[in-house]
Amino acid sequence: MNLLAHAYLSGENTELLVGNLIGDFVKGKRYEHYSGDIKRGILLHRQIDNYTDAHPLVLESKKRLSQKYRHYSGVIVDLFYDYFLASQWDKFHQEGLKDFSQSVYQSIAALKENIPSRAKEMFKYMERGDWLYSYQYTEGIDRALTGLSSRTKFESKMDEAVEELIKYEQEFKEEFNEFFPQIKKFTSDWLLNN
Repeated sequence: MNLLAHAYLSGENTELLVGNLIGDFVKGKRYEHYSGDIKRGILLHRQIDNYTDAHPLVLESKKRLSQKYRHYSGVIVDLFYDYFLASQWDKFHQEGLKDFSQSVYQSIAALKENIPSRAKEMFKYMERGDWLYSYQYTEGIDRALTGLSSRTKFESKMDEAVEELIKYEQEFKEEFNEFFPQIKKFTSDWLLNN
């Protein structure tokens, strides 16, 4: 659910961006139904997720949450990392976060015929609530986690997770700040070779 990071790591390629953002909605070999950079974006999404899920710094962040949130700790860390990306946006991007967010929503609208219906539904709410911009605030992260919590089959307690963000903010921030340049390099390398 680290939508802002996936958007950021897509660079300025609209098709790659949309592919990357729909990655969670395209299961198995269904990516083969797409062409060009949309297909490449879906594959990039999977590479980013695999790299992130196995990274020692991310595992350290998850460990802090795993006792209370169990397998939901990964989703929570994704959103926490989007919070640190958004709240330090000027360190990472020349374009302001508001303008970047709007350009992402415009890219999604431009390629809406390529987007699975479940993703379209989510993107509608994402734009209406300006999720990407709101991630810079703990309230925005809290809203996102509460929304996710209401849609889980089992009790996730994600609606309480912002308390951990506030309590361990420095630790999560240090882990994110060390991790993010590494995922940027990994992504650049992958895009050069694929």
